Amino acid sequence: MSTKAIPKRSEVPVEDTWDLSDIFATEEAWLAELEALKALPEKIAAFRGRLGKSASDLLSWFRMQDDVTVRLTKLHGYANCHSDEDTADSHYVDLKSKAMSVIVAVSAAAAFATPEIMAIPEETLADFRKAEPGLAEYSRSLYLIRRSAEHILSPESEALLAAAGEMADAPDNIGSTLRNADMRFPAVKDGSGAERTLTNGTLTTLLEDPDPDFRRRVFDAYYDRLGEYRNTIAATLDGQFKQLRFFAQARHYGSTLEAALFGNEIPTEVYLNLIEAVHQNLPAMYRYVALRRKLLKLPELHMSDVYTPIVADAAMTIPFAEAKATVLEALAVLGEDYVSLLKEGFDHRWIDVYENVGKRSGAYSSGNAYPHPYVLLNHKDNLDSMFTLAHEMGHALHSYHSCANQPVSTADYVIFVAEVASTVNEVLLMRRLLEKTVDKKARAYLINHFLDQFKGTVYRQTMFAEFELMMGKMSEAGEALTADVLCEKYLELNKLYFGPDMVSDPGIALEWARIPHFFYNYYVFQYATGFSAAVAIAERILSEGEGAVRDYKRFLSGGSSTDPISLLKIAGVDMSTAAPVNSALRLFDELVSELEGMDL
Repeated sequence: MSTKAIPKRSEVPVEDTWDLSDIFATEEAWLAELEALKALPEKIAAFRGRLGKSASDLLSWFRMQDDVTVRLTKLHGYANCHSDEDTADSHYVDLKSKAMSVIVAVSAAAAFATPEIMAIPEETLADFRKAEPGLAEYSRSLYLIRRSAEHILSPESEALLAAAGEMADAPDNIGSTLRNADMRFPAVKDGSGAERTLTNGTLTTLLEDPDPDFRRRVFDAYYDRLGEYRNTIAATLDGQFKQLRFFAQARHYGSTLEAALFGNEIPTEVYLNLIEAVHQNLPAMYRYVALRRKLLKLPELHMSDVYTPIVADAAMTIPFAEAKATVLEALAVLGEDYVSLLKEGFDHRWIDVYENVGKRSGAYSSGNAYPHPYVLLNHKDNLDSMFTLAHEMGHALHSYHSCANQPVSTADYVIFVAEVASTVNEVLLMRRLLEKTVDKKARAYLINHFLDQFKGTVYRQTMFAEFELMMGKMSEAGEALTADVLCEKYLELNKLYFGPDMVSDPGIALEWARIPHFFYNYYVFQYATGFSAAVAIAERILSEGEGAVRDYKRFLSGGSSTDPISLLKIAGVDMSTAAPVNSALRLFDELVSELEGMDL
């Protein structure tokens, strides 16, 4: 698909789009389910005051909750995926809004449940378990609810917080609409005078161009336009952290970070230790930056130069069909059952492949595994897009395994482990490509790509995490997140992480304004921890074979059946220590050394 002519949604071949009819056969069926679900708050209310009365009532509540979870997941998944096909299509924006309204109404109606379950005496709960063996399935749910005792409010207060949920989504929704639907960027002329289309989706591809002058024009055009919206975007971020602070304070957490990590059973020390470990390994990053400047033969390295391949004539054109075949080959080590599921997704339109006008930028797996996950891509026929395919299908098959092997109550794995399966796929793909590549320039190109994964996933995401932590602390101190302050702080961090051989161009101070993950509530650090865990798991699979694969599939099938640290231990990784992060960055250092030793 050429970046010169981005098609309208109606012009995309149907075989390159996902088939959402697996969720609902027609929109009429979706609307019928919407109406049916509007009756749920009344049904939910019938349980009020009963959850501590009898074992059968408590079990009935949990089973109804399972049914509601699946139905709401499908309702929202269908509307959300359609909305992301063209974010400017008001029809699907309306469907998504209607789905969210039902979710909020159900959440508000069910607000009494947690306080009631919290109030059940331990001895009564023990008697309930004896009376209803079916409650054993919900032991994990009961533990997590009762673990939160000090953060649970009165039924009236819980109802109020639940009702505020839709309002709390406003900063993210406004920011997403601005970035994806309303913001337009000017076309940029390349060296031949041809105009190249600049969007959020094409930015990285254009910055891979071999012409440094063209890259600078793209960089400047993008950030000049982004700068026109700097105050609006800063205001949305300020609103985001104010709502996080409101909920954290209402629930008696010590900080927004603590509030964000508590539900996933992650100590705040894991977040802080990551930042410290990466700081200690910054010299390896500085070596890489210096090597990139040298190999690109540039007098100085700018932020517009960080995406272009250092071995330009080894750049790969990889059509989507070839990308699928290569991913299947690389992941064969995970067994026939895993490959069969990949083929099912490839052959039965689980994937929305190419960019179209208004389509949400980036890539994701929906996580909606009822009946199966969906994957959004913006495929560009290059190496990076092939890795994105492997990455997102890792997410998808993680969701598939969890939902297929866990009851609904423990099927949804937590964010901390969410990036592990996706990155295991990427590491296995890279290892396979390096294994069969003997050409020096092609090998150097692949090593550079692998290094860029480390740079983008461990170093860059940790930089984002440190910036997000800074925003949280500022907000908690009552300081406004203005565009000027955010630019100043971001530029300081960029200089710290990229080091003395990188020219931190003024435009990069605005990069915070294009990062949607800053609305995800301390999400990004898990890319770095997940990548570190994935490197360890992939290396174990390749060195130990069947036993490691079996352990890994137990992890994939674990959902949230235990805490995430314990789940990763099943796969052979202990994330309660800094060892996986340090180990991953040692591999980064070794790859830099190999590339330094090549005569290119």
